[in-house]
Amino acid sequence: MVKRAIKLKRKVAIFDIDGTIFRSSLLIELVEALIGRGVFPEEAWNGYRREEKAWFERKGSYEVYVDALIKTFRKHLKGVYYADFAGVSKEVVAHSQNRVYRYTRDFVLDLKERGYFLLAISQSPKTVVESFAKQLGFDKVYGRIYELGPEDRFTGDIVDLHLIENKANIVRRAVDREGLTLKGSYGVGDTEGDIPMLELVERAIAFNPNAKLYRHARRMGWHIVVERKDVVYKF
Repeated sequence: MVKRAIKLKRKVAIFDIDGTIFRSSLLIELVEALIGRGVFPEEAWNGYRREEKAWFERKGSYEVYVDALIKTFRKHLKGVYYADFAGVSKEVVAHSQNRVYRYTRDFVLDLKERGYFLLAISQSPKTVVESFAKQLGFDKVYGRIYELGPEDRFTGDIVDLHLIENKANIVRRAVDREGLTLKGSYGVGDTEGDIPMLELVERAIAFNPNAKLYRHARRMGWHIVVERKDVVYKF
């Protein structure tokens, strides 16, 4: 009787990217670069400058700022050639690749050495986030995919928005398709949008969390990690 070898499933570690590994937002950097290169008109900044100012002056929320930025991005992306967009994305990644948090950068390297499958889930465009995350050693990257129309011009629509907006759905899909296990899994996020994903893993980490995620993490007994300048605080 021939015994079949049992293939062990790889453990998975799931990371948000913006504000969790990258010390800003890839979408913010991308929009500003698209304006700077003339791919988007200069007046595109008017679509989010009020919310940006309120955030920097701590009179408004980061979520409202990002929502305004996303609306501006989608509005002005329509009609843009993919080649122009991809070229600017490449420049953004080259400029931003090393602007990462020490804690999460080292954690990613440690998990990679331990054989974990590294999964990145971001609300930034996949074109830019995939290039950024792949250079850090991630095995699979999910980001927003924007539809292309005739002549490789963007329509402004998002493909499978229902999937990318719920990170728990993406985790379940990846676990099934990649033959992974959630046993011993890690999840790292920084806002309440990461909660569905963090609730699926065994070891959830709220990294530099906003207020909503912080309160939820405290209730759930999750690890909370804050990196400030050259000091890492763990709670």
